[in-house]
Amino acid sequence: MSTASIFDFAPLLPAGLPAPAARWTGLAKYSFVGGNNDPDQVPVDGLIAAMTAVLQREGKTLATYGLASGPQGYRPLREFLTKKLKRDAGIGCTTDDVMIVSGSLQALDLVNATLLARGDTVLIEQETYQGSLSRLTRLGVKTVGIPLDDEGMRMDALAAVLADHKRRGIMPKYIYTIPTVQNPTGSILPEARRAEMIKLSQEYGVPIFEDDCYADLIWNGQRPPAIYAMSKQGGVIHIGSFSKSIAPALRVGFIVAPWEMMSRMLALKTDAGSGALEQMVLAEYCTPHFETHVPKLTRGLRAKLDTLMEALNEQFGTSAEFEDPKGGIFLWVKLPDNVDTLKLYQAALAAGVAINPGPEWSTDKSYAGSRLRLCFASPSHEQIREGVAVLADVCRKEFGVPERSANVEKRARS
Repeated sequence: MSTASIFDFAPLLPAGLPAPAARWTGLAKYSFVGGNNDPDQVPVDGLIAAMTAVLQREGKTLATYGLASGPQGYRPLREFLTKKLKRDAGIGCTTDDVMIVSGSLQALDLVNATLLARGDTVLIEQETYQGSLSRLTRLGVKTVGIPLDDEGMRMDALAAVLADHKRRGIMPKYIYTIPTVQNPTGSILPEARRAEMIKLSQEYGVPIFEDDCYADLIWNGQRPPAIYAMSKQGGVIHIGSFSKSIAPALRVGFIVAPWEMMSRMLALKTDAGSGALEQMVLAEYCTPHFETHVPKLTRGLRAKLDTLMEALNEQFGTSAEFEDPKGGIFLWVKLPDNVDTLKLYQAALAAGVAINPGPEWSTDKSYAGSRLRLCFASPSHEQIREGVAVLADVCRKEFGVPERSANVEKRARS
């Protein structure tokens, strides 16, 4: 077929579409990007056994949309979640307060579709999940970043921004926060700050959107109660995921919300239900095994983090600054100010190392210009060490760091 006869769709595309996706070319040799987890920690044998058992027992329910459990998801999985959320997060809810969705990304989309219109304003942590930022930008929503410190969102800054918007007659649609293992900084918002956030939310009439999808991955297993649990007057939407605790490719997440919001989101969930088989298998596996699986997973992740921090210290010395995160799968790293991590991303990728450049994870592009996020869950210990060595070599060639004197100083102190 000649190129002249190929149909041209371009004139038919509506304005405002995102840029076209690039073709998939595979993972980089050393991949420190994305929410991928440790392949050796996926409980494959347990999932196989769960699938066999649940299909033998209930397989015929696959003939009915929603497995005859209704549009909010497979009831045994929602029952597991109500018990888990009560035990781990202090959330007292019923199965009617929970909706199963296709990963926390669908949860983000449903909340945004329910609450937001072009031109609206939301308050968001200055450094935050890139997927949330890109969605809000695409929707034409103004994002106002609230500065963080080593304990998460600063409540004095939040109070000042809320007061300023009230003076200007602007009502933000929500306060978006990742309070438990914040992405990308790895901090945990203390209970006192959570209480202050609830107080400010109620004072100004602005709801809280609590993204808790990393909350299972805390090194010591102890977390503050969820903001949803602490709020006695409602006004909080809570989302979570099995992507980080079991496996990201399963694409199973959940929303906990009052019926006033749940009913609206349910009307927008027009996919005839999230993947049924995944829900059945998760309910069957997690009910007896979740509490023993997660500590094993976090021990493995903590060991990989230690390897990453050791490799950064060895290769970069004092040129790489970071705080030891309290859990999760990523490390937020500050390089010298002259390093542009957007440029570093391209140079590193050409050398086989994939990183997340800081500006994509912040509302303040200049502040985050020399920062990057490194996900350590997926690569092996050997790949972590080798990948950091290659990254350091790229930094030396492209930006003149790490400086030799910094490495000498580091060794002298050790």
